[in-house]
Amino acid sequence: MERNVVGWFEIYVDDMKRARAFYETVFQVTLSNLAPEGDASGLQMWAFTGDPNAGGAAGAIVHMEGCKAGGNSTIVYFSCADCAVEAARAAANGGRIFKDKFSIGQYGHIALVEDTEGNIIGLHSMQ
Repeated sequence: MERNVVGWFEIYVDDMKRARAFYETVFQVTLSNLAPEGDASGLQMWAFTGDPNAGGAAGAIVHMEGCKAGGNSTIVYFSCADCAVEAARAAANGGRIFKDKFSIGQYGHIALVEDTEGNIIGLHSMQ
């Protein structure tokens, strides 16, 4: 089976409770706990649900000692029906709009938002 280039993503967070509430509300999903049972390292990992046979990439928000949130140069783009909707939800739930929805020509539209942890994430839609 052919795969997309991106096979997984991790968004590092400082406050898991706050970040989890942010992502679940903005994208209207329930994240699944992936942290190993009884892990004494303090690792916390909550995954976006996905189908390994579907297109796109699966991933998680992660809290791990030594991996600070924000300030990185990685932008993960989430697919949306209309990226302005998720951007508005982000702003209403502790994030902020970094760049309002704008056209990228034949490739649709994108918006950039900052999550509750200081990470910039991308939102992409065709409309």
